Amino acid sequence: MIGQVLAAAVGTIAFSVLFSVPRVYYPYCGLIGGAGWVIYCLLITSASSPEATFFAAIAVILLSRLFAVWERCPVTLFLIPGIFPLVPGAGVYWTAYYIVTDQLGLASETGFMALKVAVAIVLGIVLIFQLPQSLFSGIAGLAPAAWKRRRDKKTNRKERIGK
Repeated sequence: MIGQVLAAAVGTIAFSVLFSVPRVYYPYCGLIGGAGWVIYCLLITSASSPEATFFAAIAVILLSRLFAVWERCPVTLFLIPGIFPLVPGAGVYWTAYYIVTDQLGLASETGFMALKVAVAIVLGIVLIFQLPQSLFSGIAGLAPAAWKRRRDKKTNRKERIGK
């Protein structure tokens, strides 16, 4: 499982590069993608794939919103790369493969599962985005002092550059 989590974190960082996320946020993106995959791996043994994906997506979105408030940046910088390991790409691929090879029973089975996983991700996103921003601002106030100093130092540097 450690290898899978590491691969999810590295894949998330690689997707962050493609998505043009600023370099300073790569560790956060990797942490978010890895955390989502840890939750998925822990739950997949006792729950269905859509259920495990739903709870992993909730964790990814909670962390994305929290880091966005801490770093004072848009949540999409963390959300889009962080959700990447949970996207049902293999299910969509196999659905298309089964359609092309005229195995329509398997195609409908894998396609419906991929659809359920995608809907689980969307429901997780909608659920967490219904939480008020003030909740995350309050939690962000509990950030370690080192994070606050680094963030403030970065903010001051941006202000000096802009002048």
